[in-house]
Amino acid sequence: MRKRDDSVNNKSGTHALTLSINRKLLSKSKRSQVWVETVIYTLIALTIIGLFISFAKPKIEEIQDKAVIEQSVQMVEDIDSIISSIVQGGAGNQRIVEIGIKKGELKVDGVNDQLIFEIEGRYTYTQPGENGMPGEYINVGNIIASTQKRGKMSVVTLISNYSSRYDLQFEGSNSAKVITRAPVAYQMSFSNKGDVGGKTLIDVGII
Repeated sequence: MRKRDDSVNNKSGTHALTLSINRKLLSKSKRSQVWVETVIYTLIALTIIGLFISFAKPKIEEIQDKAVIEQSVQMVEDIDSIISSIVQGGAGNQRIVEIGIKKGELKVDGVNDQLIFEIEGRYTYTQPGENGMPGEYINVGNIIASTQKRGKMSVVTLISNYSSRYDLQFEGSNSAKVITRAPVAYQMSFSNKGDVGGKTLIDVGII
């Protein structure tokens, strides 16, 4: 009788051990499945985020470039107003102003008596030309604006032309000076040096 009971107990123990092992295997399998699903969902989410960024980033940059160009137009208009003001003030009149350039470059062209601001970005400010040629020229106040395509980017050029009115110089010389972007604003001076050869001499300098 005891042998039979022992046999039953052994069978019960074996069955219990088998159930325990099966439960552990099942639990491990479920954990593995959850881990795999988590990795898959994470990869899907990262892919979606990556696609969104790839489409959204150029548009965001375009909006940012548009704002910078509009600020640059305002800057060139402000310089034009300053020059007009010192001309009206007569010989010896001078203004010192802060000029901030966060993107692009300002060229004081004493050879052609022009102020030229050029900026490259994603925003197309005016109708661009084809085959790398300058596009349509438009007047924005006293500024002449144009856009040239350069690959996927657009180069916007803003020109204030003083050749018919003033003799523009940079620090006493009929030369060209390129003022590049900088983390801090430039201190620039605009001086009326009087009449020279029938034109008002405007000297631009950096302090």
